[in-house]
Amino acid sequence: MTENQSVSAFKKAAVLGSPIAHSLSPVLHRAAYDALGLTGWEYGRHEVDEAGLPGFLEKLGPEWAGLSLTMPLKRAVIPLLDEITPTAASVEAVNTVVRTPDGRRLGDNTDIPGMVAALRERGVTEVERAAVLGAGATASSALAALSRICSGPVTAYVRSEARAAEMRQWGERLEVDVRTADWADAAEALSAPLVIATTPAGTTDALAAAVPDRPGTLFDVLYEPWPTALAGAWAGRGGAVVGGLDLLVHQAVLQVEQMTGRSPAPLAAMRAAGEAALAAR
Repeated sequence: MTENQSVSAFKKAAVLGSPIAHSLSPVLHRAAYDALGLTGWEYGRHEVDEAGLPGFLEKLGPEWAGLSLTMPLKRAVIPLLDEITPTAASVEAVNTVVRTPDGRRLGDNTDIPGMVAALRERGVTEVERAAVLGAGATASSALAALSRICSGPVTAYVRSEARAAEMRQWGERLEVDVRTADWADAAEALSAPLVIATTPAGTTDALAAAVPDRPGTLFDVLYEPWPTALAGAWAGRGGAVVGGLDLLVHQAVLQVEQMTGRSPAPLAAMRAAGEAALAAR
């Protein structure tokens, strides 16, 4: 057995969160391991809430390569780590933990570069302005991604002044020119060259009838159900659509590369596995 084979054998990784049963991460990561020939690697899912997270992390042995984190753990994990990247610090959210050979826990956020990569795959590398629908945790990640590709203002459509204030604060922190507007005027957002929808399922359905004749690019972060009413109407008008599965796959590609040390991760195989899993649901 070579040194590389011994390093790759008997490694474990997993996704943590609550609820976690419907996570696609195991499907994507296992497809990557198969394509990379990492036959000794395992990737599971564990139902873990904020209260259970410290105990789970303390039990991680040297066989653990890393963790993927979903809600509600992305912020709760930060005090439990030895170091986080500037990207994760910029939005105070960690979705990736890599365990080093000496036992240190390093936190990163692959959602942000994953968004940028998903847009780049569709030919969107720079826009003059953009709109964000929603103001939750995903919206702050969207602003961080836009800080890399948007040269002008970003208008966030929100339901309350408190949310508007939060988005403006994130804009100042991320050096993005954030302007806010009431959700009642969200149809106006659809004329932007790039629209990022970060809201829960069903929230944007009423906007489907307002899609303009020549829409730009829609990035809808949902992947189930898919397509959303807005995404379907957008594509029907000839607009480019980036979906939640695109984001999920691109952020998982970066996780696989960090946890395994193998690059590039097999994007096509991971996407195909995700599409097949969703089709089977």
